[in-house]
Amino acid sequence: MAQRVTLRKRQPYNTTSNRRRVVKTPGGKLVVHHLKKLASAPKCGDCGLALPGIPVLRPRQYATLSKRQKTVNRAYGGSVCAPCVKSRITRAFLIEEATIVKRVLKAKAAATKK
Repeated sequence: MAQRVTLRKRQPYNTTSNRRRVVKTPGGKLVVHHLKKLASAPKCGDCGLALPGIPVLRPRQYATLSKRQKTVNRAYGGSVCAPCVKSRITRAFLIEEATIVKRVLKAKAAATKK
């Protein structure tokens, strides 16, 4: 029969915040280790991929990090991934170019009428 273990915390229910692992000590005794929740990586706001360069921690642990560890040196660094920033920049550039072309065509049309 399996050896019994005593719980270290008062909460007996099998919830996500009360995960446990039975560990055998060097003395041969079985003890319960309470496990912390797994952290999820911060995601890109546009595509939803995990942001590279930012550590995967529980929310409260980000408060202890310095600013340079929480961000990436780039526009939208720490909230949007590099490919999405690149596509945003190219999209803005192309839209701006399109408006300039429209303005030039309109000016040419006005010049030919006069």
